[in-house]
Amino acid sequence: MKKEAMQETQGLSRRDFMRTSAAVGVGALALGTSRIYAAGSDTVRVGLIGCGGRGTHDTTKCLSSAESVELVAMGDLFKDRLDSSRGRLKERLGKKVKVTNDRCFAGWDAYKKVIACDDVDMVILTEPPHFRPGHLKAAIRAGKHVFMEKPVAVDPVGVRSVIASSELADRKKLTIVAGTQMRRISHLVEGIKSIHDGALGEIVGGQCVRIGGGMLTWGQKQRQPNWSDMEWHLRRWLFLTWLSGDFIVEMHVHNLDVMNWALGAHPVQCIGMGGREVRTAPEYGNVYDHFAVEYEYPNGVRIEYMGAQIDKVSDRNDQRLVGTKGRAYADFGRIVAEGQNPFKYEWDEVDPCIKQHADQIAAIREGKRLNEGKRIAESTLTSIMGRMSAYTGRALKWDWAMNASKLDLRPPRYGFGDLPTRSVAIPGKTRLV
Repeated sequence: MKKEAMQETQGLSRRDFMRTSAAVGVGALALGTSRIYAAGSDTVRVGLIGCGGRGTHDTTKCLSSAESVELVAMGDLFKDRLDSSRGRLKERLGKKVKVTNDRCFAGWDAYKKVIACDDVDMVILTEPPHFRPGHLKAAIRAGKHVFMEKPVAVDPVGVRSVIASSELADRKKLTIVAGTQMRRISHLVEGIKSIHDGALGEIVGGQCVRIGGGMLTWGQKQRQPNWSDMEWHLRRWLFLTWLSGDFIVEMHVHNLDVMNWALGAHPVQCIGMGGREVRTAPEYGNVYDHFAVEYEYPNGVRIEYMGAQIDKVSDRNDQRLVGTKGRAYADFGRIVAEGQNPFKYEWDEVDPCIKQHADQIAAIREGKRLNEGKRIAESTLTSIMGRMSAYTGRALKWDWAMNASKLDLRPPRYGFGDLPTRSVAIPGKTRLV
């Protein structure tokens, strides 16, 4: 294999991938391809908790993944988001949306009311990541199957809660699927299987890079006079660490999850750096806009992660692994290896965002075990560790973060009132908790 193939970085971008997968996903369903379409006729009734863009997207994919899947309840902190999502879903999915007015819930207890609906078999959890541990706990206790978006927590206390809920789900024979669709992209599935089968020999190191736009136009930037601090935070949740976990957690968990997957392990320790140079205005809360973290995995394997959300810089989104028998490069379009056992796999254009829901619907209907809770909790903690190290300037170990850290980002109370924005973290000054 030519060396140039490994050096090429002009692979399918995430934007191109999402645009293409959205188009081919509908086409694949029209053909009834068995690769992604869940069979069976048992009706699965879904409740949506979190009616923003992601919740609307995930519900569209879920209801499109099989026949006899219906949306019967919706809940959100804000009625305007609920109404907007309900309208878009009805327009896209027609009779599959069977949400009556009395099954639309807004406010702090909306998630409880959705979960309390007796005919809801499965809930989709897409409120800001901060709420995921509590919502998952309530859903599993109530006997509901769960699809939950990544990340699944913003602090170690939340991660531990998710793991406990996942263990309970196993005991209750409930399914949990996480929104880590990269685990269902065909070329990554085949490529990582080859890596696990020894194509690269013993892995000795690697790199994970994700540099993209600054998200400066995301959401509503102007605070309305009648909004409390809490409402302003919730409307701008992407830029508040207590709600999103910062972008290394909220978005780049995808890439770090791929590294955990490829290595078959989570890191044992890390050291990181980061800061904010562009997103410094008050409307960008207290998150960073760049991170760099060295993760050490078992056997001394080191993975270098670099991530940024800054406009007008060179974009990159790829992973690389180096082994004793070769090296591999992966992006959204392909995975390529050179060395003693070369291989190349390209994306088959089956939409992984639909496949993840088809897999879960099939598991529910067939009574099969499918529980991704612990796995995504570990990948979430991988991301949280990197943020904690960068925020404080301190190296830290996995065992300490998982078992001993007391970091808990919950606010003093939940309600629409005063909530000062926490200061931007300063390495060397911010304490490691």
